[in-house]
Order: sequence, then C-alpha cells, then structure tokens
Amino acid sequence: MMNYQFDILRREHADAEPWHQIIAFETEDANETVATALQKIGTGHSRDVAGREVAPIAWEAGCLQKKCGACAMLINGLPRLACDTFLRQLKSKKITLAPLRKFPVIRDLVTDRSVMFENLKTLEVWSETTSPVKEKDLDRAYDASRCLQCGCCLEACPNFEPGGSFFSAAGFAPQARLLTSCASSMQDNIRKLYQLHIYDGCGKALACEKVCPAGINLDRLLSRSNAVKIWHRK
Repeated sequence: MMNYQFDILRREHADAEPWHQIIAFETEDANETVATALQKIGTGHSRDVAGREVAPIAWEAGCLQKKCGACAMLINGLPRLACDTFLRQLKSKKITLAPLRKFPVIRDLVTDRSVMFENLKTLEVWSETTSPVKEKDLDRAYDASRCLQCGCCLEACPNFEPGGSFFSAAGFAPQARLLTSCASSMQDNIRKLYQLHIYDGCGKALACEKVCPAGINLDRLLSRSNAVKIWHRK
C-alpha cells in the first residue's frame, strides 16, 4: 500500500479566498495517475487530515488519454496534465495541486482558458482554400497539428500574459501549420499576424517546449516559421 497526501488549493468561486485542503490517499496500484486519484477522492466521501468532509473537487477532464488537454493544472508547481502524471513518477509523497496561474479561476482547479481560442481567431488559423502539404513538410505539419491547446506552455512562458499581444506557443504551433502549407496568396496576411503576435514578443526561452505534454518540437517549428516570415524562405 502506497500512501500519499494531496494538498489541493481550493476556491468555491472566482471571488472567494483560496484555501488549502490536505487529503490522505492510499493506493495499491503503481500506475495510478493524478486524474484517477482525483476521481476516487471525489467519489469516496473522504475526509481531509483535519477531519472535515471533502466536498466534490472541481477539475476538468475529457478523454483522460492525453488527447484533449482539459486536465491541465499545476502539479507540484509545474504545469502538467493530470491524466499523464503518474504517482510513481513524482519524487514526493506530498502532491500539491493548484489551478494554472495565468488564467482566471472559476472554481478549485478549473480555469477559464477561453483567451486561447480568442487568440486563435485573431491569428485566423484556418484556410479558406484547399492547401495540400508537400511531402517534405509532412513531419512539420503533423508536429504542429498535435497541439492540445491545454495552456501548459502559456503557464511556463515568461512573456505571455492574458490579454497581451503575444500569443506564445499555443498560437504559433497552429499558425506554423498554416505557414507550412497555405497558398502564396494567403502568406502576406499570415506573416503580418505572425510578426505582430508571435515574433515580436517571443524571447526564445523555449520554456514552452520543456513542459509541452505532446512533446512538440517547438524550437524547430519556431525556427521554420521565422524563416518563412522574416527571411521569406520557402
């Protein structure tokens, strides 16, 4: 039997004061994830270490298979997906959970990440014409399309602030897909938006790549996109 303590930063609603609740958790399964632990804590009528009943914990989940990015949160201070964080991987038996800090908190571990969708609309990351990807660009296009829009990269980025003009990796990964395949007639507007919302604000720290749950090679995508935009290389 393995014993853990979850220290969860809780908040009943957006304007409420946050508070910590520490909950003991036991498991015999070495392959438990933070997500499965949260599911069990939320349905087990458990009590915390102070003897208080644990009210249902608000957190987001979709696929629980590292495909949707919904369960992004801070786990031991790092932006990660709860479904992809195994308890056996964590060095400490005390696990802290908190909402992502760069988005408005709705309740407990749930944040409002709608700014990412609004940024994608500003970047116009869609094609109105059929633009087949050339064979030599397939690997880059595939890499760019794997972005989960989870927000982990934005949490780690030192230059991103919600409402700012810099959209970080969650913006340039989808736009890199367009820069790889769109028709030449669309390039001028895409390049203009890329410079305004990506190139001019990126400090090239690449903290985004270190925390990306999908393992996207963001350094390569950024270098490729910069070449297309700034040096007009095909």
